[in-house]
Amino acid sequence: MALEHFVDHVREHAFFYYLAGVPLLGIAAQWLAWRLRLPSILLLLAIGVAVGSFVSPDDLLAHLAEVDPNSSSLGSRILFPIVSLSVAVILFEGGLTLRFHELKEAGSSVLRLVTVGALASWALTTVAAVGLLNLDVRIAALVGAILVVTGPTVVAPMLRQIQPSRRIASAVKWEGIVIDPIGAILAVLVFEFVFAHAGDATFAAIIAMLFKTLAIGGLIGLATAAVLVRSVKRYWVPDFLHGVVFLTVAMGVFALSNLLQEESGLITVTVLGVALANQKSISIHHVLEFKEHLRVLLISCLFIVLGSRVDPHDVMNLGLGGVAFLGAMIFIVRPASVFLATIRSSLTFQERIFLGFLAPRGIVAAAVSSVFALKLAAWSGDGIGSEAFARQADSLVPITFLVIVGTVFVYGLFAAPLARRLKLADPNPQGILFASAEPGIREIAKQVQSEGYAVLLVDTNYANVAAAKMAGLPAECASILSEHVREELDLAGIGRLLAFTANDEVNSLAVREFSHLFGRASVYQLTPWDEGSGKRTSVSEHLRGRLLFDDELDHDALADRFVSGTQIKTTKLTDEFDYEDFQSRYGASVVLLFIIDEARKLDVCTLETPTVPKPGQTIIALVEPIVDATTGIGEE
Repeated sequence: MALEHFVDHVREHAFFYYLAGVPLLGIAAQWLAWRLRLPSILLLLAIGVAVGSFVSPDDLLAHLAEVDPNSSSLGSRILFPIVSLSVAVILFEGGLTLRFHELKEAGSSVLRLVTVGALASWALTTVAAVGLLNLDVRIAALVGAILVVTGPTVVAPMLRQIQPSRRIASAVKWEGIVIDPIGAILAVLVFEFVFAHAGDATFAAIIAMLFKTLAIGGLIGLATAAVLVRSVKRYWVPDFLHGVVFLTVAMGVFALSNLLQEESGLITVTVLGVALANQKSISIHHVLEFKEHLRVLLISCLFIVLGSRVDPHDVMNLGLGGVAFLGAMIFIVRPASVFLATIRSSLTFQERIFLGFLAPRGIVAAAVSSVFALKLAAWSGDGIGSEAFARQADSLVPITFLVIVGTVFVYGLFAAPLARRLKLADPNPQGILFASAEPGIREIAKQVQSEGYAVLLVDTNYANVAAAKMAGLPAECASILSEHVREELDLAGIGRLLAFTANDEVNSLAVREFSHLFGRASVYQLTPWDEGSGKRTSVSEHLRGRLLFDDELDHDALADRFVSGTQIKTTKLTDEFDYEDFQSRYGASVVLLFIIDEARKLDVCTLETPTVPKPGQTIIALVEPIVDATTGIGEE
């Protein structure tokens, strides 16, 4: 009886538990993908399909409204406005990450990819859909338009995994965000030309619709950005409301633009994000951080919900034709469109090959295909379309999800090895950015460089920078907190920050700035000079990075040790000469700086994770010189 009561309770409140369970599953999938170094979308879609085999969001919504789920599209009518708003937020957040300075080297290539490349992709996809899936040419043209998009929801996680060079990463990121509204608008134009007006729409009318869409989206986006900047600059909006104000305004102008012209909202939110990202009047870092967290949650939930609406049998029913179509998309359509678009561009042959093998589809393709599948269903329901046409219209979503799963799977597994093979990526950059070029820091950097790791020293003192360059160390005269360092310097091979400046507050600010680039686990700073002062310490604990080396080794103590003759010793430990022997030889004042394991992985020694080196590892340490008692001469 108790079990029956429990089951009845779950059924009665099924929608509540569904709403609670989807985010939990989504974030669990994100964490598991991070641990396994897999594309998160693969796990999200797999979980979505698994959930869909037990419960459908459409059925839950229909049950909630107490209607027959087979006689109403209530679930779709409620679900897709939510999906559209979520896509708007995702594109807005993507726009906030686009900086014009990234286009210095690849700007013309990006423009070609989103124009010539998009048109070539549309044409080739249409031909492949007709030839391999036997689709009506009108539906094939719509499929081609929808699959033009790539998407930031999948591109950004892959770029984090692949770690390509700065130029190729900028090109992929810009294309992935800008192409989404272009693909959606292209799908609208195709539908209007082929279906809505049954071919009666003139070419001039379609061009007028295109310019109207671009004008409305662009003008509203720019005007909204100006209003937001002025509101923040004049302090009309309190700090604690910045994130939610930007969010709600973006959703509001998205809806307004779509009201004035269908699908212009995607242009609006993208332009809004780009305009805010490139203005110099206010800081938006705190807004971007809020949007990044929201984006992860939205993507996690959306892919599970949309994946649960897909019947695996519908995808499998595409048969060998579907497999051939997916192969054509990956190995013919994308490479051909990239090479056509980048003829005589500044991209190298290796970069063109890599771009030709990276076009994963994401949430925008899923959402747009689902929306147009509903439109096609309504259109064929008017008695104009045949039964065969209706079946093909129903295959729109399975085709799109086949391409999403297939491209994410193939690119997710093979894009990173390809980038390494083409020498365009370092998936595990172990180089170090040193915030200081003082004499002792130069000695440390020289030892790290001699072991084969990339280093870069940044200091505001020109004499220190000049001395570093004379010693053969890459160095830049700039503030570690400047935009120049984060945005202009080539950080290829650099994956960690070590803040060694004399100012503990500057060290902490540098850690906070670079934690977004390298991750919190890879930003370090020296122990503050007043570490033992409790609450009166100069830098609060939550503002610090990982503390380096030794709790008594602050900036002044480190400088004093070098003045007194402390040396940096690099030693490979063996069974005959282990770390205990090393300590016995050089005394208790030894301070471990770095440990290099047998796989050549460079570990930075910290207070929080004290490590005892093992035989076979190489250590870099601070040691006091050994003085011969009879001669008084120190050992080299």
